[in-house]
This record gives sequence, C-alpha cells and structure tokens, in this order.
Amino acid sequence: MKHTLIFAAAALALSACSPAPAPEAPAATEAAPVKHGFGPEISAEDFAQHVQVLSADEFGGRAPGTDGEQKTADYVVAQFKRLGLQPGNGDSWFQEVPMVVTTADEAASTATLTLKGEVRPLAFGTQMALGTRTAQPQVDVANSPMVFVGYGVNAPEAGWNDYEGLDVKGKTVVMLVNDPGFHAGDADLFSGKKMTYYGRWTYKFEEAARRGASAALIIHDDAGAGYGWDVVKNSWSGAQFDLPASADPEPRLPMQGWLTSEDAAQLFTDAGLDLEALRAAANKPGFTPVAIGDATFNASLTSSVSEASSKNILAKLPGVERPGEAIVYTAHWDHLGDHGATHGGDKAAAPTEAEDHVYNGAIDNATGVAGVLEIAEMFAVQNPKPARSVVFLMVTLEESGLLGSKYYAANPVIPLKDTVAVINLDAMSVVGPSRDMVVIGLGNSELDDVLRPIAQKQERTLVEEDGVEKGFFFRSDHFSFAKYGVPALYAKGGIDHVEKGADFGRQVQANYTTALYHKPADEFDPSWDLRGVVQDLYALYGVGRTLANNDAWPNYVEGNAFKAARDASRAEAMAPAAP
Repeated sequence: MKHTLIFAAAALALSACSPAPAPEAPAATEAAPVKHGFGPEISAEDFAQHVQVLSADEFGGRAPGTDGEQKTADYVVAQFKRLGLQPGNGDSWFQEVPMVVTTADEAASTATLTLKGEVRPLAFGTQMALGTRTAQPQVDVANSPMVFVGYGVNAPEAGWNDYEGLDVKGKTVVMLVNDPGFHAGDADLFSGKKMTYYGRWTYKFEEAARRGASAALIIHDDAGAGYGWDVVKNSWSGAQFDLPASADPEPRLPMQGWLTSEDAAQLFTDAGLDLEALRAAANKPGFTPVAIGDATFNASLTSSVSEASSKNILAKLPGVERPGEAIVYTAHWDHLGDHGATHGGDKAAAPTEAEDHVYNGAIDNATGVAGVLEIAEMFAVQNPKPARSVVFLMVTLEESGLLGSKYYAANPVIPLKDTVAVINLDAMSVVGPSRDMVVIGLGNSELDDVLRPIAQKQERTLVEEDGVEKGFFFRSDHFSFAKYGVPALYAKGGIDHVEKGADFGRQVQANYTTALYHKPADEFDPSWDLRGVVQDLYALYGVGRTLANNDAWPNYVEGNAFKAARDASRAEAMAPAAP
C-alpha cells in the first residue's frame, strides 16, 4: 500500500525552528591508517579505530555472557567517559537484561520424519535447524502429525487466516517463509513484494504458539528469507539466548526451527504432494491447510540451560531545557561469538579462513557502535548544548531476536511517551560515497522529512532499500520501539557510488551478503572506503540535532500500523496530571 506523507507543514515548522544546520561532512579522503587518538569531528580514522578494536579476535565475536561482552562494555564505557557523558541509567552505565542461555547438545539430540512407516533422520545443520525457547533441558515431540499451513499468517484486517478451521494442538505446522503474494509477485496481496511483519519468522513462530502447535518448521528459501542456509545454520548453532518468560509474555513453542528447501520438497513429493503447486495455492485467499500425508515429526532435544544476564550499555547527554524528552541513538554491540568450542575448532591454531571460528562482526555491528560513538562525540562538543536529552543506547542480544532493545522498550529509562524518535545504526555501508541514502521502510514515518533536506545538502536522494521483500525494517532494534509507536529511523549509505556507479555498489553489497554476513569473514578491512560512512554519520547526527533543538513530535504516517500506538502515547503525555 502506498502512503502519502502528511508532514509537509510540520517539516516547514521544523525548518523554521531548527538551529543552524548540522556541519557538512568535510572533503572526502581515502581511508587512513588507524591512529590512537580521537578528534572531536566525525572522521574515517576515528571510526576505523573503534571498529578495529571492537572486531578484534581478542573480543571473541562479542557474544553475550562472555569475556567479549566485558571487553566491549569496558571499551564503550571508557569512550562515554572520555566524552564527558553521564551514565544513562541513573548512576549506572548499564541496564541488566535477564537472559536464559540454551545450548543444544546435538550429539545427544535427534530429529526424524516418519512417512509411510519409514523413519528418516534429519541432520542438524545440514538438513534442519532446531531449537527451544522453553528453558527446559529436555524437550520431546513424539508422533506429531505434520500439516502445511501456507505462510502461517492470521491477518484479520486483510481477511486472511491460514489456520481457518484448523486445530493444530499436538501438531507440527510447516510454513513458507515471507508473506502471501511474495513468490507470486502480486502487488495486491499484503504489500506485494515488500515484506510485512507477517513475513518475519519470529511472527510465524509466535502465531503457531498461540494456536497451540507442538512444533513449527519454516521452509527456507534464499529469495524469501533474504539470506542463504548458512546464515540459518550459523545463527541457530551454539548457545541461544532468550529473555526469561517472566520478562517476555509472548507465547512460545516447545520446538521451532527450519527445513532446507531440498528436504522439504522431498518430503512433500514422497507424501504425494507438489510443494510448488501448494506454494501457488497459498498465495491466494481462502487457502486450506493440507496434511502432509501421514508424516509425523519426532524430536528429542537435549540442552544445557542456564540463567544469566547481559548488559545494555547507555549514556546520556541531558537536555538543557527539556531533559525529560529524549532522542535515542541505538546500535547493537553483540555478535555471534566464537564457535570454536561448538565446532571443534581452535582459532589460535587455525591458519586458514575455513578453520576460523571467531565471528568478529566488524560490519555487523561494530560499525554501528562506532557510528554512535562518533555521533555522541559531536553532541558532546556541540555548542549550544541540545535542548532535549540525547540517549546513546548500545543494546545486547540483537542477534537473538532484538532482545536487548525489546527489554529496554518495556523498561525505558525515559518513558516512550516522552521519546521523540529513535535513530538506529546497524551494519553501516562501506561501499563509499553514494548518490543515494537508503531509508529502510521509507515512507513509514515523518522522520523521512527531517532527513531529506540534510541528504539533499549532501547531494543525495532518499531511496527505499533494495530487497524490500527481506523485511529489513523488522530485523533491527528500531523495530522494538516502532511496535510501541516511537518513530524510528534506520538509514545508511546507498549503492549508487559517486565515482563507480550502482553496479559497483551492488557488487559490494552482494559480496557482504554472500561472503561476510554472519560468517567469520566479517572482519575489519583497512581498505574499506569510509567516505560514505562519514557522510552518513553527519546526516544522522543532523537528524538528531534538529529534533533535539525544537519542539516537534514526529509521527508515523496515516495508515501505518504503528500510528495508533504513537497517537495513544502522545495523548497520554498531553493528558493533565492527576490532582
């Protein structure tokens, strides 16, 4: 659905009451060697220094609950102190996030499909990925009938219910990834090619849990998921983190996971079904669930379970006029850690990339943390100081389902009704200077109109993301705030390289997706062209500076799913205080 922005008048008001424009990015230079000191301006050198430190092997991939977390926390807090910022949570730099750590013992666990009396083992990692959010050391699913439920979507506002008339209690539901209409390319179904929240795997598991299913399996495909099977395998292996049920009331399945497209197709064929024909049928209203022959799912999942905590790291620059109102900058500091113990590798003795088990997470998301630190430095030296407060929030457990930001949004240090906007930095673009700036979810909120004139001064055009079907708006921490109605901006450099063109930019981005994303190869590279990053950081700083120095309250656009929550929170904020 197309939306018409309603922020034209408000944008003029913003312009009229804004302070002097944010500083322009200095003339671009090629990436310089890493140095040890930091300057007050946003620079490629300072940014690179932060990224190189945070993504070093010594930080062990920054997994929550490890020494890498402590090293990360120490480094970030040291930078906050250097900038003269205040602790963001009372007198503490941290917000403790309770977590449950579940690590499946794959050697002691089994999963099988039984069809026509034949028992078929499923191999962890190569044929399926499986996990539990129950915090139980032993979870079993026995003789669970398997049923195909299309996309596993219940959307009353769209008149769509893939579970219509179906009781799935005790059953294993098998689903397609993404939205109805995606594979058919039908612009009239949901948002057509553009993924809605119904296409996210997290939603599908939640809905299956609400229905009482014993297990749920999503059929992976590269196009629909937006990433290859290796991303699933790497993300679902090793320790898995979750919020305890007491901190997250959303329903949970006994077991949930993924099937490879090849194994799913074979299962359907052997059951006398045509998966592609069923996929086509699932793209049409009125789809009826289909039993997968007499197939049953059996699994015994043995795990070690422990309770622990991780940390959101946060600092604050208090507003000089309205300190109770805040702009929040976010980036997640966590990544996938060191899988050496899980996969039998020894990083110290590994001379080749194939044996490298440290998931350094340089782009994802040492770049975001570095970016927030650079923006924080600009605010720290800004004169005059901002009228509203600015919070710099480095969240944990993003890679486990946005858990750190979810916890903060439920327990904010400044109420969300008083949070003006969230500006999120995640996996920044190292393509180089571009003619475009990507806004993930362009058209969702009035924040686009704050960013647009700043980008125009940089001779850049705002564009929506390539791969709108991949649901990037739902895959980073700003989404935890959007669900509460807080306008959230997630923007980064585009692909249309000023000197080398869009094809070059697409090649760089494609290489990241296929060779680096959630892989040990995501390491700091001194050859990165960081001129575009500097532009991005000045632009995002400019958005925050504009909002921190006026009295505007941006909203989602008319027709957006999050506007009602924003309207309600602002009504609460404006209501007279009780006598």
